[in-house]
Amino acid sequence: MREAMRRLTLRPHHVGSPYDKDNAEWLRDQFKSYGWDASIEEFQVLFPVPTERVLEMVSPTKFTAKLQESALAQDPTSNQKSEALPSYNAYSADGDVTAPLVYVNYGVPDDYLELERRGISVKGAIVIVRYGGSWRGIKPKVAYEHGAVGCLIYSDPKDDGYSQGDVYPKGPYRPADGVQRGSVMDMPVYPGDPLTPGVGATKDAVRLDRKDAATVMKIPVLPISYGDAQPLLAAMTGRVAPESWRGSLPITYRLGPGVARVHLKLAFDWTLKPLYDVIAKLPGSQYPDEWVVRGNHHDGWVNGAEDPISGLVPELEEARALGALVKQGWKPKRTIVYAAWDGEEPALLGSTEWVETHAAELAKKAVMYINTDGNGRGFFGVGGSHSLERFIGDVQKDIIDPETNLTVWQRAQAQAVASGDKKARGEARDRKDLRIDALGSGSDFTPFLQHAGVPTLNGGFGGEDGGGIYHSIYDSFYWYTHFSDTSFVYGRALAQTIGTAVMRMADADLLPFEFGNLAETVQGYTAELKELHTTVSSRIAETNRQIDDGIFTATNDPRDPIAAPKSEPLAPALNFAPLDNADGSLTRAASRYEKAYVTAIAAGIDPKTIAAFNELVAKADQALLDDKGLPKRPWYKHLLYAPGLYTGYGVKTMPGAREAIEQKSWAEADVEIGRVANAVQREADLVNRASDILEKKPRVQP
Repeated sequence: MREAMRRLTLRPHHVGSPYDKDNAEWLRDQFKSYGWDASIEEFQVLFPVPTERVLEMVSPTKFTAKLQESALAQDPTSNQKSEALPSYNAYSADGDVTAPLVYVNYGVPDDYLELERRGISVKGAIVIVRYGGSWRGIKPKVAYEHGAVGCLIYSDPKDDGYSQGDVYPKGPYRPADGVQRGSVMDMPVYPGDPLTPGVGATKDAVRLDRKDAATVMKIPVLPISYGDAQPLLAAMTGRVAPESWRGSLPITYRLGPGVARVHLKLAFDWTLKPLYDVIAKLPGSQYPDEWVVRGNHHDGWVNGAEDPISGLVPELEEARALGALVKQGWKPKRTIVYAAWDGEEPALLGSTEWVETHAAELAKKAVMYINTDGNGRGFFGVGGSHSLERFIGDVQKDIIDPETNLTVWQRAQAQAVASGDKKARGEARDRKDLRIDALGSGSDFTPFLQHAGVPTLNGGFGGEDGGGIYHSIYDSFYWYTHFSDTSFVYGRALAQTIGTAVMRMADADLLPFEFGNLAETVQGYTAELKELHTTVSSRIAETNRQIDDGIFTATNDPRDPIAAPKSEPLAPALNFAPLDNADGSLTRAASRYEKAYVTAIAAGIDPKTIAAFNELVAKADQALLDDKGLPKRPWYKHLLYAPGLYTGYGVKTMPGAREAIEQKSWAEADVEIGRVANAVQREADLVNRASDILEKKPRVQP
């Protein structure tokens, strides 16, 4: 794994670069050498790269931003500027704007409410916002919606620098010149190529005009270092920022607008670039038309050792081991598909275009997708379809953690007991299975789960290797081998964990899905919706009461102006009965299924029953899809899991209903509660039909 990482991170390998293609061809050849049938599938995608970047302060003094990361003598790959992408945000708009500067903290919607309460507008301004608090693409999106004409995103050392520890190369944290590149495409609307939503970006695909692409940002956006940000922030005037908004730079953080004005100019090359997905297969011996799919991306923003190569080299080790087993006589019962995706960093490009191209085939054949991305040192974290919660927990119980000699499951349990709240600690001690997270977005699992409805898991180790080199030139082989999984023992542990999961799913006669944990989780989501409705209702009522009493409390600082809120209609009651009924149906169906599954395995199962059962159960997540998709974003079809419109990577569970309640769209909330209730009922019906098959009852079509 060490040597594979050294080779793959030797040069910058972003989308469209020579070394990106070279890596893809090397990966294909590695798979072939292991005995896999491997090839490269190519797509053509819109991937802008900068042709001009200018950032300067024009008043009260002159300052020109460096916009350059310094090479370090200790890190040999940090001096490849001619090959590397400069620091920028992909899918920013072109623009040439000069405007006053306003500081907006993390740039999430609540931060703008705080500014409004202080009488501060960003209309016609350039906002400066710190990384953190939400996914980066939300920051310019919200700024644009509030009238800003440009957005600067910087890494504050409080969140990502010397406040956390020694900076690179002395320590693992972000140095003053370090910049976090990244996409600002509006991926909560849809990921993938912005010109081909819903269809694969093949050479002959019909494409939108760029002006009609809904996910391209509408204002210019630029990421900068805290070294470049400090002079801008120090020059700002206006009110002192709230205490919770202050970072760790040695300045007084102020809100503006005031005397500080900046000039931002950005231009991009908007041509199509080639994308190289590496696809490798081991054919199944008994169920060749049932696929277990596993992936990790291979492209990086620069050299990309931690993100993504630390997760890719364990995948290669799994492939090597599985190939060795085949040569020794083992044959997987199901077809195993391993993928090394291209273009994940800009917009989940490679995985999305592949899923959209092969959607019909995946709907028939895919029984599981399992994803990794970067990997580090520490605890195994996992999220995904809750029908796979017990399955992945059982895998973790058979893998040894390299530092503690506990099982991976035991170490994760100990972490939950040590760090969770009272409820989480109790569950970690007493619940049969450790809970897995719901998935939002941020990696290549998104198109599989939330668009195609393939049962999905996403996992990796981390939590004990802090660092601040994310998406910078310092995410290098030198950094990784000095400050992360230095001996690659957690790379080995990841290969063992994911490889075991792949083998078990590939060789199980009956697919190992379990629905009791899903039913329990769905009930929890329903309870959260009810609590959210109560909270929003109470907040409206309390605001109206304060208006009636003439009481407005915006801040604890009497010098700040207080903007009186406007009264609004009280929240109506919502009809949760259909969802409660569906939850009950799923709970009963899951209990019946558990008994039928155990009994059938004990008694033995004939091939015809196995085939009928597996064909049905593999579609468990498809039952939770709705072809109409979510409101305002029909690409996302899963009614239990989606990234939030204003959280980006962060998940919203039962997203249609949850976001309607948050936005006080009461009629829409009632409709969405009904839609998710129907989806849960479809799942209950599927689980009952699976029990019918195992119990040898006549199958009744729904």
